[in-house]
Amino acid sequence: MSAASADQIVPVILSGGTGTRLWPLSREGYPKQFWPLAAGRTMLQETAGRAQGPRFAPPVVVCSEPHRFLVAEQMREIGLDGAQVVLEPVARNSAAAIAAAALLVGEHRPDAVLWILAADHAITDVPALQGALEAAAAAARNGKIVTFGIRPTRPETGYGYIEAGASLPGTEAGGHAAQQVARFLEKPDEAKAKDLVAGGRHLWNSGMFVATARTLLTEFEAFAPGVLAAVREAVTGAERDLGFVRLGPGFAAAPSISVDYAIMERTTHAAVVPCDPGWSDVGSWDSMWDITPKDAAGNATVGPVALVDARNCFVRSEGILAGVVGLEDVVLVVTDDAVLACRRDRAQDVKKLVEALKAGKRKEATEHRKVYRPWGSYEGIALGSRFQVKRIMVRPGAKLSLQKHFHRAEHWVVVDGTAIVEKDAERILLRENESVYLPLGCVHRLENPGMIPLTLIEVQVGSYLGEDDIVRFEDTYGRA
Repeated sequence: MSAASADQIVPVILSGGTGTRLWPLSREGYPKQFWPLAAGRTMLQETAGRAQGPRFAPPVVVCSEPHRFLVAEQMREIGLDGAQVVLEPVARNSAAAIAAAALLVGEHRPDAVLWILAADHAITDVPALQGALEAAAAAARNGKIVTFGIRPTRPETGYGYIEAGASLPGTEAGGHAAQQVARFLEKPDEAKAKDLVAGGRHLWNSGMFVATARTLLTEFEAFAPGVLAAVREAVTGAERDLGFVRLGPGFAAAPSISVDYAIMERTTHAAVVPCDPGWSDVGSWDSMWDITPKDAAGNATVGPVALVDARNCFVRSEGILAGVVGLEDVVLVVTDDAVLACRRDRAQDVKKLVEALKAGKRKEATEHRKVYRPWGSYEGIALGSRFQVKRIMVRPGAKLSLQKHFHRAEHWVVVDGTAIVEKDAERILLRENESVYLPLGCVHRLENPGMIPLTLIEVQVGSYLGEDDIVRFEDTYGRA
C-alpha cells in the first residue's frame, strides 16, 4: 500500500462486473464501468473521483486480469497514479474481492476504515453521499459494518431491501446517523415492494459498505472461513508485476459468494446509514432512462438520434443515425456491430439475450469490434477468406511487442501521426501517407514516438488471421 495517514479512509473499488444487462454497449471485454454512461468521465473514474482528496488514501481497485491496463490507464487519466490495482485470477464475487482488499490493507493498517464501492454505480448528489460517509465511518470505527440505505423513490423489484432498526448513539455526523440493521430482505415481487415502500421503514440496499479491515477480517473468520483461507493463501502467494498485485492461484478455491450472504446477513454488527444521494446501480437500460435528462415527451437520447411522435423512450447510438417513429416506452441501442430493441419494462431480460448469444457462440456477446490493448486499440474494418483490414491506434510513447507471425503478411499505412517500425534488422521512420510491407515470418515491432496518437491501416493477408498467430520476443507489458 502507498503511505497514508492513520485516519485516511481507504476506497476499495470493485471493478469485476460485466454489466450484461447493458448489452450491446457493455460486454465482457469492455464492460459498463469503463464507459462514460452517466457523466463526462467513465463510471470507474466517477467512482474514484468521489473518493479523492485529503480525507482519502489512494484507492485499491480489484479487477480481472484482462482489464488491468484499462483500469491503470483510467486511473492515470484522473491523476490517481498511486492506485493499487489488484488482479483476480478468476471471478469469485464480492466476498473474496473484499477479503483480498482487507488483507492487503490490514497488513499495514488493520484499523483503517475501508469504503467499499462498486465501480459501476451512479451518484448525482456527491455531497449527500460524503455526509453519509462521515456517519458510516464513525460507526465503522466502533466495530460496525455499515451499508448505505437508499430511501426508495418507487416500488423497485430489482433491489434488495434493508429494514432499519434502532439508532446508534455517537454516529451522528455530516447530517446523518447510523442505525442498527433489523433485517435484510431479498428482491421482492411488485406487491411486496409496494408494501415495503409504503411502510416507510425500508431502504434499498446500495451495495456500498464501510468497515475497518480488522472488523471485516474478524467477521470473515467467523462466518466465511473458507473464503478467508483461500484469499489469504492468494495474498500470501501474490506477485507484484508492472505495478499490479497479481493474486495467487489459491484465489480460485474461494467460494463464489457475495459479501451480503457471506457476512452482512449473519453478523450482529451490521448497521445502515439512510441517505438519498441520487444513487442508481445502472443495472439496466431502464435505469439509464431514469438518470438521463429527458425531453418534454419523456425521451432520453444519447448520440445521433431523430424522433417523431415518440414517448418515454431511451435511444442511444454510438455512431450511425438512429430514427424512431411512433414508439412508446422502448429501448433502442445502436453500436457499430449490434442493435438492441426492447420494451423498457423488459430491460432486465437483456441478460437472457446475452446468454442466448453466448450459447450460439456469437462473438458479439462478449467482444466489441474495437478491442483495447495496453498500447491503444484496434478495430476490424473488413474481413474476407484470406484477408483482414484493421484500424490501429497507438497511444503517444507506446509500442507493441516485438513479434512475428507464421501464417500472415502485413502491410501498414500511416494515416495520422508518426511511426517507428522495427523490421528484422531495419528501423524505419514512417510519416503520414507512408507505408511498409512486413512479409510472413518477419520479426517486427510498431512504436509511436510522437506526442499525438498514431493511426494506421493494417492489411493482413494469409491462410490464418487469428489473434493467436503471434510469437512475442519482447514486450513492455509483460506478455512475452
